Amino acid sequence: MKDQVHIALAGNPNAGKTTLFNFLTGARQHVGNYPGVTVDRKEGKCQHKEQNLSITDLPGTYSLTAYSSEELVARDYIVHENPEVIIAIVDASNLERNLYLTCQFLEMGLPLVLGLNMIDVAKSRGIEIDAPKLSSLLGVPVVPIIARSGKGVEKLLDAALTVAGSSKTSEPLNLSYGDDLDIALQEISATIEENQLLTDRYQARWTGIKILENDEQILEKIDSVNPGLGKILLARTQTVSEHLQKTLEMYPESLIADHRYGYIKSIIRQGVITYGNDTDRLYTSDKIDKVLTHRLLGPVIMGLVLFGLYTFTFGYSEIPVGWMENLFGFLGELAHSTLPDGAFKSMVIAGIIDGAGGVLGFVPIIMFMFFGIAILEDSGYLARVAFMMDRIFRMFGLHGSSVMPFIISGGIAGGCAVPGVMAARTLRSPKERMATLLTVPFMNCGAKLPVIALLIGAFFPSHNALYMFLATLIAWIFALLAAKFLRMTILRGESTPFVMELPPYRFPTAKGIFIHTWERTWQYIKKAGTIILGISIILWAMMTYPGLPDSENQRFDQMRQSIEASFSPETLLEVRSETIESQKAHQLSRELSLIESRQAAATLENSIAGRVGKSLESITRFAGFDWRTNIALIGGFAAKEVIISTLGTAYSLGEVDPDESSSLKSRLRNDANWNPIVALGVLVFIMFYAPCFVTLVCIARETQSWRWAAFSMGFNTVIAFTLAVLLYRAGGAFGII
Repeated sequence: MKDQVHIALAGNPNAGKTTLFNFLTGARQHVGNYPGVTVDRKEGKCQHKEQNLSITDLPGTYSLTAYSSEELVARDYIVHENPEVIIAIVDASNLERNLYLTCQFLEMGLPLVLGLNMIDVAKSRGIEIDAPKLSSLLGVPVVPIIARSGKGVEKLLDAALTVAGSSKTSEPLNLSYGDDLDIALQEISATIEENQLLTDRYQARWTGIKILENDEQILEKIDSVNPGLGKILLARTQTVSEHLQKTLEMYPESLIADHRYGYIKSIIRQGVITYGNDTDRLYTSDKIDKVLTHRLLGPVIMGLVLFGLYTFTFGYSEIPVGWMENLFGFLGELAHSTLPDGAFKSMVIAGIIDGAGGVLGFVPIIMFMFFGIAILEDSGYLARVAFMMDRIFRMFGLHGSSVMPFIISGGIAGGCAVPGVMAARTLRSPKERMATLLTVPFMNCGAKLPVIALLIGAFFPSHNALYMFLATLIAWIFALLAAKFLRMTILRGESTPFVMELPPYRFPTAKGIFIHTWERTWQYIKKAGTIILGISIILWAMMTYPGLPDSENQRFDQMRQSIEASFSPETLLEVRSETIESQKAHQLSRELSLIESRQAAATLENSIAGRVGKSLESITRFAGFDWRTNIALIGGFAAKEVIISTLGTAYSLGEVDPDESSSLKSRLRNDANWNPIVALGVLVFIMFYAPCFVTLVCIARETQSWRWAAFSMGFNTVIAFTLAVLLYRAGGAFGII
């Protein structure tokens, strides 16, 4: 028995692959990223009949052609990691489309087992599949399963271990692609074999197919190894491509896809699938879609669903958020009473507890939001949102495929702009792709969510869900308007067609929802405990040093001495020993605390960050932003979550009465520089100003130019500041301020 058998799970999106992965591994899984991309790398472990299994959940993909980062990651993993067996999960209710990926696995000659998932859904639609016959025709084991309940999974793992333990190597499937391509492929394969071109990694025929499909990654590898030979092979491909366009009006990649589907149809038509008598009936998903994706009713229902999500999030998270605020308030008081006065005490209270603690205090809101999103995603409703938004997107010069990058980035608050920017690479039109990746940062990502929640909770506590819903709606509106502006000016061009297939509705599993919620929440917690903590400490230092001149410190010392001299020695001793009981001692303690607070505020104002914030006030005053808010917004260029930690630190250092423990919400609400209109201006600015540094790096990488990253930074910030100024001035004009 082997120490461990490596299994890769592959399949189309929504085929149930991740459901099976969660069923097998449960909590024994690890989520990271593949090198160089933001695609999730999910690995887990389990045991089957005393055999240890290491299972990798590959990204969901429809094919192995490198059009997207998911396809590239799945293909590279299979080629370079050499899993001992691949379990391909196919949707039994949509067999023909799902077998396309399987066909490509067979062409690569990989050790394969087919998991025929959702056989219960297929039967409910009157579809019966002859698994033994399908297995015989494909030449690989085929096991019917229901991943959600675990039915058939034991047999699936039995088949996987049998294939993994077999010494017999799988012969690649050699399909015919028609005379023209077959002749060209034979010549190209022979040239590849003769020159040993990439044969250490790929089979010659498969490399030849990739060349005919104009696969960018393979062409780049050939060019790096043997550019001269690459030109010869490309010339042969160009010749056959021109011939096909003249004779069939097709490109090689289209013809290859047609012949693959032809092979799949020939398999299916040999009695693999039989249909019940009621073949004309409307499936349950189709019946539901007649209502949920209705041209008029669908968007209304979508709005109600999103509003319900925010009502659920804020309604049920209010109590645990209060617990978190009390916890960090207690920690602050504990540090204040136990630590000796000095820089270290200030760093712990203002830099760590009030800084990073302010971000962690919003974990319940993040968790409840991700819980709701996981239900919408796993049920299949998010795909319907994309389908409905396509009609609107086309009006603004974008492609239907732009919808998912927007949703991933925070179209339903809680995403991240980095994978959203990466997801834009699936768009074929360069200008639509550019317009998409430049506008997805307008969405309310998970980093902005706590800041938005803070300001709404502080100034509009009785309308949390409504304002959160409006914030989402406004983000979509301005992102689309910005996209329209870009498509009418620097990114002018025609829109390309869009085709989308909707997955069937399903009941999400409790385990799947729990795992998805925990993964995303844990990523937020890790970010708060590492990156944000580090930035909070750096910003605390910038808000503390160089400190006040000696003359100023002496002035505050003299003020203390003057006040202490006006009280009796007994009262002074009572305060210094912290056994404050008399009214006089309370008065003295309060007056000394006020001096300490004024000294801290003066220190903050004289610090590096304070000077920068003050210097910007001449500009930001048009939007109503004071210098402490400016400090927080500058920190937001690094990461939007830092805004809360910086506000917490800034308003902790300059608090009027530091002995009164109050939340950041209370401090902002009671500050003379803040009011509902200023809060709305800050909220709008944070929603739309420059993307965080990581997103800018991602934009530069995707566009292969730092100019576009700089453009995104400047374009977004100008829009954000203009909106904030207009809002503040409108508030002044109507006498609201």
